[in-house]
Parts: sequence; C-alpha cells; structure tokens
Amino acid sequence: MVKSNRCHLNKMSPNELVTHGEHEEEWGGYFVIKGLERLIRMLIMTRRNYPIAIKRPIWKGRGEQFSEFGIYLRCVREDNTAINNTLHYVIDGSAKFAFTYKKATYYVPLILMLKCLIDVTDLYIYKALIAGCEDDLYYNNSVMNMLRSVHEENLHWHEQCKAYIGNIFKVKFIDLPADATDIDVCNYIIKHCVAIHLDEPIDKFHLLVFMTKKLFAFANNKCAVEGVDSVMMQECLVGGHLYLQVLKEKLSSWLVGVKLQILKRAKSAGNRYTLNMQEMLNVTKFRSNIDSQMEHFLSCGNIKSSSGLGLMQSTGLTIVVENINRMRYMSHFRAIHRGAFFQDMRTTEARQLLPDAWGFICPIHTPDGTPCGLLNHLTMNCIVTKHPASKLKAAIPAILIDLGMIPISIADDWRNSYNVMLDGKLIGLIEDKIINKLVYKLRLLKIKGEEIPSTLEIAMVPKKKIPAQYPGLFLFTNAARMMRPVINLATQQIELIGTFEQVYMDICVIPEEAYEGLTTHQEISSTTIFSNLANLIPMPDCNQSPRNMYQCQMGKQTMGTPCHNWQQQSQTKLYRLQTPAAPLFRPVHYDNINMDDFAMGTNAIIAVISYTGYDMEDAMVINKSSFERGFGHGTIYKSEFVDLNDKKSYFARDPEKPELLKTIDVDGLPMPGIIIKEGDPYYCYFDSDNAQYVIGRYKSTENAYVDTVKLCGTLNSQDSRRACITFRIPRNPTVGDKFASRAGQKGILSRLYPVEDLPFTETGMVPDIIFNPHGFPSRMTIAMMIEVMAGKSAAIHGLVHDATPFRFNEDNTAIDYFGKLLELGGYNYYGNERMYSGIYGCEMTASIFFGVVHYQRLRHMVSDKWQVRSTGPIDMLTRQPIKGRRRGGGIRFGEMERDALISHGCSYLLQDRLFHCSDKMTTLACLKCGSLLGPEVIVTSRYDEKKCRLCGEEDMVDEIEIPYIFRFLVVQLASCNINVKLKFRRV
Repeated sequence: MVKSNRCHLNKMSPNELVTHGEHEEEWGGYFVIKGLERLIRMLIMTRRNYPIAIKRPIWKGRGEQFSEFGIYLRCVREDNTAINNTLHYVIDGSAKFAFTYKKATYYVPLILMLKCLIDVTDLYIYKALIAGCEDDLYYNNSVMNMLRSVHEENLHWHEQCKAYIGNIFKVKFIDLPADATDIDVCNYIIKHCVAIHLDEPIDKFHLLVFMTKKLFAFANNKCAVEGVDSVMMQECLVGGHLYLQVLKEKLSSWLVGVKLQILKRAKSAGNRYTLNMQEMLNVTKFRSNIDSQMEHFLSCGNIKSSSGLGLMQSTGLTIVVENINRMRYMSHFRAIHRGAFFQDMRTTEARQLLPDAWGFICPIHTPDGTPCGLLNHLTMNCIVTKHPASKLKAAIPAILIDLGMIPISIADDWRNSYNVMLDGKLIGLIEDKIINKLVYKLRLLKIKGEEIPSTLEIAMVPKKKIPAQYPGLFLFTNAARMMRPVINLATQQIELIGTFEQVYMDICVIPEEAYEGLTTHQEISSTTIFSNLANLIPMPDCNQSPRNMYQCQMGKQTMGTPCHNWQQQSQTKLYRLQTPAAPLFRPVHYDNINMDDFAMGTNAIIAVISYTGYDMEDAMVINKSSFERGFGHGTIYKSEFVDLNDKKSYFARDPEKPELLKTIDVDGLPMPGIIIKEGDPYYCYFDSDNAQYVIGRYKSTENAYVDTVKLCGTLNSQDSRRACITFRIPRNPTVGDKFASRAGQKGILSRLYPVEDLPFTETGMVPDIIFNPHGFPSRMTIAMMIEVMAGKSAAIHGLVHDATPFRFNEDNTAIDYFGKLLELGGYNYYGNERMYSGIYGCEMTASIFFGVVHYQRLRHMVSDKWQVRSTGPIDMLTRQPIKGRRRGGGIRFGEMERDALISHGCSYLLQDRLFHCSDKMTTLACLKCGSLLGPEVIVTSRYDEKKCRLCGEEDMVDEIEIPYIFRFLVVQLASCNINVKLKFRRV
C-alpha cells in the first residue's frame, strides 16, 4: 500500500515527495496493481458485538414453528475474524441458537447450549434467565419448559451435553484431528462458533442470557425492533481489516494444503519418511504463492472463500481510483457502499436516509440511478475509529466500578438496574438512580482521553413505559466505528460521538436552538452534515435538492487539473483544463482543502436572455471570440505501451525506410513534440524471432502531439523492454460538448456565435455565455441566480465572496446583501443591465440579468462519442450492420425507435432503415405452397429452371425481397422440424 510503513514514501516530507516525482500532498492508502491505482472499497457492515432485535418474515422458513423474531449478533474478534450468531424465537415458547460454519447454518436448543458453556445446576440457569423478569409468568413458564425438554432427551449434566453436541457435529468439522473426542468437537464449536469475541465460557453464558431476555421481550411486544438498515446499527469494513481476513484465509488454506501433501507423502513412503528442511521445501514448492493470490484479489476485487468472511458479496471489493479531477479522486476515499447484495433487492429500506445518519452520511452526495442510497459518502468531519490503546481499554471496568457499577459476579438487583455491556461483554449493573451521573462523569473522562479512550462510545438507552429499544448502558471501544466531533457545552471542548449514542443525546445546531438544562452538545458548524464535495457547492440551501445531487456527480466529471506531475504520468487517459480559474463565489471549505491547487472551472460572463433560439432546452451559446481566446480549452493525455516480449528484440529505426525519418528518431521511438496523424508510423523495433523490423502505426482518426516518451524497466530486469508513449490531444469546445454550472445546470454548446452579433452592455461588455431564462423556473436553482449577482459584485470590488450555506436567512437575505454591493459599484440592485442588439444596434426594451458564473467543462465531448456511417462492415451471421463506434458500426435502432417512426407516419422511412439499408435480400419462394426453402434453381446448358421441391410446381416459383434475418429464422426453425409457410397475394 502506498505510504504504508512498508512503502519508501512513508514519512517523506513534501519536498522529498516532489523530488521523487510524487504530489506534494500524496495521500496514499491505495495499491498500485498493473499500473492502476486500486482501492479496497469501504463497505457498511452490521455493528459488531451488539445483539440486535430483528424481524424477518423469511426466518419462518428456517424450521418448524420458527417465528419472524430473532436477536442477531455479529461477533468480531480482535483480529477482525467475524461470525454470525442468531437467537430465534420459536412459537411454542422456546428458543433456538443458530451459528454459521463454512457458509452453513446450524441450530442448537438454547438451554442445551447454555449447559454446554458452564457446569452449573438447572436452578442456576433458571435464576439467571428470569433475573429481573420474575413477574413475567409466560417467560418463566417458557424457561421451565425449555429446561424440561433437555431432560426429556436424557441430557442431564454438563459433560453429557457437550458429548451429545460433539457427536452430532463431528462429521461436519472435518478439519479437526482424527483423534478428537466428542467433547473436543464441542469445545471447538464453543470457541470458534459461539460469541467468538469472548474468550471465557462464563462471559458467553451471560451474553446468551441477556439475548434471551431481549428476545422474549421483543417477541411479546415489550421491546421495539432495531433492524440493520439504521446507521446506528452499522459500522465500516475498512480496507486493512478485509485485507487481513483475506490474507488469513489464504494462509490457512495454504497450510491445510501443505498438511495434506505431507500426509500423502508420508503414507506413500511409510516408516522411511523423514520430515526435514529439504522435505519441507519439496512440499511447499508445489503450492501456489500467497502473494500472487493477494495480487489477484487486489487486481479484480474477487475472493474465493470457504467461510465467506462474513460478507454478503464476493466480487467488486476493490475499485480503480479514477483521477479525472480532484473531486473524483477524493470521493473514492470517502465513499462507503452498502453492498452489491442490496442492488438487486426490490425493497427500498436499505436505500433510505434515516434521521440517525445525521452528521455521518452525507444526505446529498449519492448517485442517481441504480446505486442511489447504496453508494454513500462520509461527511467531512466523520472519522472511522482505530483500535484504542489496550491499556486504556483495560482500565474501563475498574473505572466503572469506582463510579458505582456492580460487577456481574455479585449483582443481584436486576429489576432496578441497567445492564452494562462493554464491546459485547456483560460486565455489571448500574442502579437506575445513579446512571445519569455515571454517564456524565464518564463523558468528562472521555474528553480528557487520559484514563479511557477518547473514541469510547457511550450509549445509554433509557427505560420507558412504552415498547422502545431494549434498555442498558452499551459501551464500545472497537475499531471501524463512525464517529464525529461535537462541542460539549458543559466543558466547551470537542467530544467524539458515535452513531448509537447520538440518538439519545440532545444536540443543537446553533446556540439559539439550545434549551437550558436539556441540551448538552452543539454542532461545530451547520455544514458538518455534508461531504467534502457537497461542501463545495455554493449555497446548496438555495437549490432544489436533486440539483445538489447532480452537481456532486457532475463535479466528478469535470475537466480540471488532476495532477501536477504530468511528465511522470502514464495513465491510460487524463483530462486537463488549460484555462482554469479560481471561483469568485466559493464556500470556505474550498480554501480549507486547497482546491485552487487543482482548479477545475472557468469564470464566465453570462447574460440570461432568450437569444437566437439556439439556447433552448438547456443549450447555451458561447461567444466565438471567447472560444478563440481559450475559453474552456482542454487537453486529453493518452498513453500507449509498447512491450518487447523477446529478450533479443530492441528498439531501433529501420534504416531501409527513409520515410520513418519524419516521425521516428534513431532509437525507434517518436520525437516529442511532433504531430502524429492517422496511419503515421510512431515506433519501430527489431523482432529477433522473425529477423525483421516491426513498425507501429497510429490508428486514431484524431491528430495528436507526442508529449512524452519514457523507457521503462521491469521488476525482473533493468533493460528497457517497455516504452510508454504519451499523446497530447487538444480539445477545443465544439458543438455538442457539455458544460455545467455548480448549481447542477448542465447543458450543451449549441453554437459558437460571432461576437459582433451578440448583445452588449452600455460599457461594451459582451457575454461569454448566453443562458436561457427558462432554465431557472423548472430547476429552481436560486443559488445560480445569487451567484450571478455575487460574482458580478466580486469582480467589481475585487473580492471573493463566501458561498457557505446557511449564512443568510429571511431577515438577512443574500439577494439584499449582494444587491447593495452592486449599488455601491454603480450597478442595478437586481443585477440587471440594459443591453444593445448586436445585429441592429438598438437598445433592447427588457433589462437583462447579467453577471459572472463559475462554469465547468465536463468530460463528455462529441469527439469521443460521435457515431455515423453510410456504408461499413456487417455481421457475418445476420448480414445486418454491426454496432459499436469503435468498429465503425451504426447506431442501434430498436423497438422504441420503430414505434416513434410509426407514430409520426414515417412508414417508408422505417422500411428504408430496417429493410433496404439493412439486410435486404432477393430469394425464391413458392407462391403455391408458401415455402421459402423448397424452391431451387436447376441450371442446364440452355436455361435455368425454377422448381419447388416440396410441391413440384414450376410456374408458381418467383423472386421476392425479404430481410435475410427472416430467412435465417426459417432455417433455424426447420432444423427443429418446424415448417414455415407464407401466404402470398398477387399484385
């Protein structure tokens, strides 16, 4: 991983990074695989080590009398090994414990599992289960019935129950030694399949007891459903944890393979077999390398796992870090995906933005379309926790005891107390009367961070008289949790809070919203709910919400300045805007993350006027003189690699072909700076296998400049056996290219209009862009209208205005603020100006809204997408024109296009497209029997005789015109013994 502690770039200063050809602010955190930057995708997972009350109708099909109620527990160890446990409620009043092993689910009666965990009497189990629930007669009777059912199976004591479990599951756990006893198998199950985050059986016993109480409260409507789609019940699966799990499983399977190989060789050699170092080398050389398996995982993102690693998907776990621009690049590192499993679900629960996501998941930075609500982004201040210091974590139980907690071993008053759970371990009880004071003191210690971790999550779920979340004090210190900073009003210091505890906290956004004696925390800023990209939108609170979503997507498609080390870049495709400018109206976050270092847009003077008709339907007219001065000018960098596979081959120019002198240098590679056209040679090398020179020719139809030529070595050799040739392709804006403002107002360039025909102001100012006023009402992008005024006032007074949202309100409006600035500069309060027609020279009767807007040029260009053909290649099977721009194919004409032509009455045009210009053919048909396959031509020396083989008719055989694909269909049906007969009518 780049900039990890194993990377040579680690701990380098900015100057040293630049010296090594890297960015000054290189982030790292990704892998370089086959020349591509790949990132392990961050996924949303269920919160670890917390029993969650879930209601799933599909659980009814798991067994006889199973209900839809269950307590789900995702157990995760310190090494991030994960396994799922579920406690199911059965309609007869019992409970079944379920665990998974190698993707298979197994069920065990609850009491049987409890008796296997610790060696105690039934009375002890009964008292533990009903503690605090003595008044619930149904629950008490259910516990007694479950205890009786175990004895009815002749299972009475601890060792007997363990032997029974081990005997049943022994055939499933084949990885255990052959001499393992039934009790050994049961111990293995308890250690590796039951609450694996806990080491001691007594702790697992207390956890299952807690889950049982919660399950029966949930099934009897005394506890509310929690679900796994809520952010408070979720955490992150970060790349390092997934990498560790994949490596662990690959290493485990490698060791199993070595073990089997040793046993096989020992069996064949008998008593003469000796396991020494040489034998180990002989055994291991037949096993595949682990590093190649890890490289495969990183390069394609797919895993083959026997256990599943607790994931709901096995593909798409890594992505390519696209560096189209800085927005696109940074969004990859803050993106968090719900999982590919949920893309095919018809329900929308997994996509919904719930209130508990406030401050952790950005409400507007998500794509529109299929991944909407599944691919989200963390807010700008949200962090993902790391493992805390073990010393601080170990001190938490003792501190809780000092604050008044009763240890679980001596606890007795369960009814008037709260359960205390630390990372899934039940550690004690706290009396109702001191719980609030304890939580307050615990938060003070957390803010200091000296005795307990500052990332401790303190979730106190209060007791209520109505069915609500199951009460208790739940503490979390583990890694991969989402946390964010807020201001603790009692101490006026920053405190990190988690997704679970936030739901039960009173947090105000601004001081005016605080209630004395109730509000305990305050937001750092009103914009902390947004992601990095959403915070770059100017005044998003004045836009319709879909427009903010569109800008988050279009911002990532903008041509800009993706990097500064252009000479070292060898990516397949890079976009560059040659004339970037800093926006005059921008949020504070723009400067906080130094976006001017990677500028992405151009300040344009726009006139909001319906002029010439070329600006309809989001199209826009651009001043031709502005275009000639470089407005929106961009460049595409494309890199091609030339590999010499043979060691004896070398780059050189063919001396017998003098025409190569124009483009190829003596070393067989092109000269930097020259123009290459289609068909021009641009490299040459000597192929030693065939003893001849091989010339490579430029295939693209677009002219290009040779920007850089680099000779590259390989990991195995320092010889330059690979050449990287980077082409620079200029891309001036052309008709059809896409542009967009930062308010999500995208449109295409419809025409480059001569400056002498464009309207101008009384000061002689001619707009760069003509924007249609009809684009405002339906889109409701008020922020763009404000930007017109703000940009204009900024240019007049030499200022840069703050576009951070929520700065203005109904009493202090943005329009009034910027309008007064315009008046101070001698302009109209509303930003309007009188303009003169460029054609007639007369003053226009209407006042025109005129100002400055920061425009983005998108990477969607006509030069990359144009597709037209008159004649060209056809498909060999169907004889129809092929599809695909790269192959010279045509645009696909489908059912909807056919319906559109029919609705317009263009039947002859339809016949021309789908018949005459497609696969029209002339063939023989028998007009009597209607067969296409029966007629044949008998060629003689004097004449050609037409005859039908089926009916013998000669006079009724004639030529007809049909699509070739129809004849192909008839042949295919005939091969299935299905005959097709046509009915003809003489004209």
